[in-house]
Amino acid sequence: MRLPQIRLQSQMAKINITQTPASQQITQRKADMSIEQPSAELSIHTTPSKLTIDQTQAWEDLDLMSILKRNTKFAKEGSQALFKGMARRARQGRELMRIEQQGDPLISQAVENSSKDKKDINVKFIPSPFSVKTDYRPSEVNISVRQNKPIIQANPHKPEHDYQPGTVNVEMKQDADLQIDFINLYT
Repeated sequence: MRLPQIRLQSQMAKINITQTPASQQITQRKADMSIEQPSAELSIHTTPSKLTIDQTQAWEDLDLMSILKRNTKFAKEGSQALFKGMARRARQGRELMRIEQQGDPLISQAVENSSKDKKDINVKFIPSPFSVKTDYRPSEVNISVRQNKPIIQANPHKPEHDYQPGTVNVEMKQDADLQIDFINLYT
């Protein structure tokens, strides 16, 4: 016996997907940069030191002096001796005027006029201490520094961006198909 049959033959649909990936490139050139540092300006001003040594008094203590100084010294000593002698003679004259009141001035005046001044015997330092005078003025140093700031120039470059978007293509590679057959329907 033959039974009727239905034969089904199907074919699945197939999809074809084609994809192109996206492309992106980012580049950036380095910035153009220049740095310049001017030198600092330095100036140094120095006043010289000065040492002054005055030995005049030490030379005078050694009896080595200029003729003008020696003349002045002798004139002063002579003037003092003159006034001292005048004062002694005036005093002795007054004593002689009053001879009746004061005893015997002639003997004391004769002893005074005949004797010389006694000299002191002692140690004497030549030249005298601190007779050499010194004066020192130290030098002065003035330092002046002027800084110069750096000169910086920078020119940045913008980034270069290249973007290609990706694509997706979807298409039917195979259509769906269904075939139906009937077998042994009419026997």
